[in-house]
Amino acid sequence: MGWKEAAEPVLTRMPSVARPEGHVPFRRKLGWTAGILVLYFFLTNITMFGLQTGGPGSDFYGQFRSILAGSQGSILQLGIGPIVTASIVLQLLGGADLLGLDTNDPRDQVLYQGLQKLLVVVMICLTGLPMVFAGNFLPPSETLAQSLGIGTGGVRGIIFAQMFVGGVLILFMDEIVSKWGVGSGVGLFIIAGVSQQLVAGLFSWQSLGGQSGFFPTWVGIITGAVEIGSPLTAGGLSDLFLGQGQLLALITTILIFAIVVYAESVRVEIPLSHANVKGARGRFPVKLIYASVLPMILVRALQANLQFLGQILNNWWTGMPAWLGQYTQGQVTGGLFWYLAPIQSRQDWMWFLGFTSQEPAAIAVRVAIDLIFMIIGGAIFAIFWVETTGMGPEATARQIQNSGMQIPGFRRNPQVIEKVMERYIPQVTVIGGALVGLLAVLANMLGTIGGVSGTGLLLTVSITYKLYEEIAEEQLMEMHPMMREMFGD
Repeated sequence: MGWKEAAEPVLTRMPSVARPEGHVPFRRKLGWTAGILVLYFFLTNITMFGLQTGGPGSDFYGQFRSILAGSQGSILQLGIGPIVTASIVLQLLGGADLLGLDTNDPRDQVLYQGLQKLLVVVMICLTGLPMVFAGNFLPPSETLAQSLGIGTGGVRGIIFAQMFVGGVLILFMDEIVSKWGVGSGVGLFIIAGVSQQLVAGLFSWQSLGGQSGFFPTWVGIITGAVEIGSPLTAGGLSDLFLGQGQLLALITTILIFAIVVYAESVRVEIPLSHANVKGARGRFPVKLIYASVLPMILVRALQANLQFLGQILNNWWTGMPAWLGQYTQGQVTGGLFWYLAPIQSRQDWMWFLGFTSQEPAAIAVRVAIDLIFMIIGGAIFAIFWVETTGMGPEATARQIQNSGMQIPGFRRNPQVIEKVMERYIPQVTVIGGALVGLLAVLANMLGTIGGVSGTGLLLTVSITYKLYEEIAEEQLMEMHPMMREMFGD
C-alpha cells in the first residue's frame, strides 16, 4: 500500500470551502472579497487574551511582517506564514517528484489540497509553539495566571489556542477568496497590510517634532516647524534625502511602482485563432514576470524561517557559539545568522554615513549573500511555481487546445503547441524570477515610504496590477457571456 492509499481517508476528509456550482456574478465576487477584507482588518485588531499588560513583546517577524501579513499580538499573529511555509515544502517535494501526484487527476487534486491543509496545520503548530513557549515574543500575564490558578504555562496554552484558531481562520479566508472572490486571499492580505503602512508613511500626522508621515513632515519643513540643515551643506542634504525629508524613500517608492508596472506590461504575445469560429482571434501573453512576484514570498519566508531558527537557538542554547550567531536585545548582530539575514534598510549597510558599525568587508559579504539568495531563489521558486500552478508549457498547451484555439500556421495538436510554448515560458520564467529578486534587494537597500520592505512594496504593486487585470477580465466576461463559454468559466 502506497502513501496515497494510506493517507487518503484523512486527506479527503479535511474541511474545505465548497466550490461554486456555477458562474459567480462579478458583484457577488466583489462582495465576498470585500467581506473577507473587512474580517481580516477586524481580526488583526483583536488582541489575544492572556498577554501581559502593555501588550506583546518583540515582534519575531519584524521586517517580514509586511510580507507575511497579520499583526503582532493579535488573533492573526502568524499571518500567512504557515500557508507560505507549507507551500515551500509542497513545491520542494513536488519539484523532486517525491509526492507522485498528478494534479490533472481529480483524485490526486483532492489529495494534494488535503495534504496542503494538513501541512498548514502542522506549520501553525511548529511556528506557534516556539513563539509562545520560548523567548519573549508573547509574554503571558502573571496576574491572570495567579487569578486563574493555572500558572504561566496554562496562560501560554490559552494564547496558543487563540493563535491556532487564527491560523486556521486565515487558511479558510484565503480559500473563500480564491473560490468565491477575486484574486487570492494571500495577495489580498499582503495588499491590506502594506497599504496601511504606506498610507501611514505618507499622511500620519503626529507631533511635528516626532516621526510623522512624508507630507506632514514637509509641511513642517516649509513652515519652519521642523528644523533641518541647509541644503547647501552635506548635513542638510543628508537630512533631506536620508533623514526627515525622506526624499530617497519617496524616489525609491515611485521607481518601484514604475518599474513593476512597466515589467508587467512587457510581454511576448503568441497569436491564437479559434478552430471552429471564423474570425475569432486572440493572443496568449507570456509576460516578463510570467510567474508573478508571488514566488518571492516563498524566498523571503524561507529567510524568515532561518532567522526564526536562529532566535530559537539563541533562547534555548545558552552556550551557542559566537560564530553561529550573536544577539543583542533579540536582534542578530553577528555570526552566521547575521550573514544570512536579508538587508532590510539603509541602516544595515551604509557604514560610510555612520548607520552601522559593521566592517565594510562583512557588509559586502552579507549583501552578496542576499543578492545570490534572492536572484537564484527567485528563479528556482518561479520555476516551481509555474509547474505546480498549471502555467508550464504542457499545461498551457492543453488549456489552449481545450478552449478550441490554435496557433495559426501550426497543426492543432497539444504537442505542437507545447513545443512553441517551450521556446518562451522556461526562459522568461527564470529571467523574471531573477529580476524580481534583484529589485527586491535594491528596494530594501534604499528604503521606502512608511518603512515598508522593498519586497512588500514589490509584491503589493504587482498583486494590485494583476488584481486590476482580473477585475477587468471579469467585467468583460460579465458583459459578454459568450466569451466565458468560449474560453471557459
